[in-house]
Amino acid sequence: MKLPRTTLILILLALGLGGFVYFYEIRGATVREETKEQKQKIFSFAENDVQSLTVKTNKITLNLERNPESSSKPKWLIKSPISGPANDAIVSYLMDLLVKGNSDRTLSTPAKELGEFALDPPQATINITLKNRQTHQFILGKSNFNGRLLYAQADPATKPDGNINVLLVSTDFANAVNRELSEWKQPVDNSQKLPGLSTPLPTPTNSK
Repeated sequence: MKLPRTTLILILLALGLGGFVYFYEIRGATVREETKEQKQKIFSFAENDVQSLTVKTNKITLNLERNPESSSKPKWLIKSPISGPANDAIVSYLMDLLVKGNSDRTLSTPAKELGEFALDPPQATINITLKNRQTHQFILGKSNFNGRLLYAQADPATKPDGNINVLLVSTDFANAVNRELSEWKQPVDNSQKLPGLSTPLPTPTNSK
């Protein structure tokens, strides 16, 4: 039986719409869910849970501790290689990345290949100690092929198959830790060091 042309067009449109619904709504939802699952938080602790940080780069090894006088500023203190108040803005920037940062995706690779990602030895290592004495480690490697992401490891451990997970994270982490020691220090408030204006002496007058 030959179908009318109009009916045939409507059938083709229905099939096309059905295919679109399948690929966008059903298949697309699966892909979006997989992508969502790939973007996992790196750590689950909160900023207030952190007691101390040790940041080790090729330039310095910096030890930071939360100020025990929580109501006063700065919130963070440098314990070594010098002692003094830390730059709260700089430390808060790093803390925000650690607490809120996500992994774009995870690669499973043999431990012997970590050198290819500049993870052995690493570009930088961040050791985190929480108030409950639990510890975490975050290791930074080199940028990926297009320079948009950074290879990293969070609490590295060998899996049963002998591989190690390598994360892809924001390059903001490299910007946060690759700093001179002077940047980690609390900025000097020059307004407190300006010399006071001296009161001019009265001009002597000649007495007759």
